[in-house]
Amino acid sequence: MPAPRLYVTDAIVLSRFDYGEADRIMTLFTPVHGKFKAIAKGVRRTKSRLGGSLEPMAELRVALARGRTFDVVTQVEVIHAWLRLRDSLESTATAWYFAELAERSLEERHEAEGLYALLRHAYELLDAGMDAGRVARWYEMHLADELGVRPEVDRCVECDRMLETDEQFRWVPPLGGVLCSRCPGPPAERAGLSVEALKVLKAYQRMDVEALAALRLPPAVEREVEAAMRDFLRVSLEREARSLDFLDEVRRREDGNPHP
Repeated sequence: MPAPRLYVTDAIVLSRFDYGEADRIMTLFTPVHGKFKAIAKGVRRTKSRLGGSLEPMAELRVALARGRTFDVVTQVEVIHAWLRLRDSLESTATAWYFAELAERSLEERHEAEGLYALLRHAYELLDAGMDAGRVARWYEMHLADELGVRPEVDRCVECDRMLETDEQFRWVPPLGGVLCSRCPGPPAERAGLSVEALKVLKAYQRMDVEALAALRLPPAVEREVEAAMRDFLRVSLEREARSLDFLDEVRRREDGNPHP
């Protein structure tokens, strides 16, 4: 039985670009239909009914008509605007980073309810005012989970021995996580991981997000964990997110602290 020509879905706009004189093509992320491109015709005209609704960093209910090249947006309703996350430039830049990671992680037209729920919750946390860096580490770790590449932080990725707190660890993303001091690999001065950072990585895997928000961590440990997760996702997704340059520039301007 052929799919109906008209359908309605919840969606988050991951990216968009102008097309022709007045149209816009968007990458939509939906829980059931996955990621796909759709066109909003005439949306850039001042009198367009759709103009102010088809914005990134919002959850929408979108009516579409199946088309030959792109499905066509016919109606839009805003479900969650998440306006408060836009009050902070760092929060906004972090939201763009999340969208880019999601877009790179998804295959066209593949159901992705888990990833959709993860992105939606990450936006909810930013909108509620949770520290953007904490939300980012939580999102990165759970994105890796959803992709089936959960980092190993309890056992050595080479010999499968339980890690001991009195030894030196190395973070080796191409192998999938932590390498113990007994196994050959890159030297500790290049890939070393402190026991404090290892504990925090474990916390991001095991603790709920409210408990993570309450953790008191030294800035140096936060930076070490951030660098570790960025390296891990860069290897898993096979390239670094372009939005990180903008995010890091925003953070340097706002607080003057060094970041990876």
